[in-house]
Amino acid sequence: MPHLKSRYVPLAVFAVCVFAAGCGEVNSTIDKAQACLEAPKIIAELGTKLTDFANDPQAMEKALDETATKLNTVADDAANTTLKEASDNLAATLSGISVDNVNDTVDAAQKATAEGAAYLEQVAQACS
Repeated sequence: MPHLKSRYVPLAVFAVCVFAAGCGEVNSTIDKAQACLEAPKIIAELGTKLTDFANDPQAMEKALDETATKLNTVADDAANTTLKEASDNLAATLSGISVDNVNDTVDAAQKATAEGAAYLEQVAQACS
């Protein structure tokens, strides 16, 4: 009878490995789904802030930097390389926008809006 138990040990180990691999795939899918939900929210929040801070260069620059930080978090959590690259690229672009005066707010808002729209297209493709 001890011989019979030893047969089940490798089978049990194999089942545990398969289960663990399957859980990794589920986590990857959840991470992608979460990134697909978060990205549009972040861009929508930025759009609202750009409108609210149209006459406040410091607040607008802070909003751009905060959005870049959120996008970096999405990039770090994304299990999809397209989402990761798109989020990293937009974060870098937003971080690089300088808003020194009220005149810069118009240019910054236009650039952020255009880049955000392109980003959302990439997200939509990656999430479909």
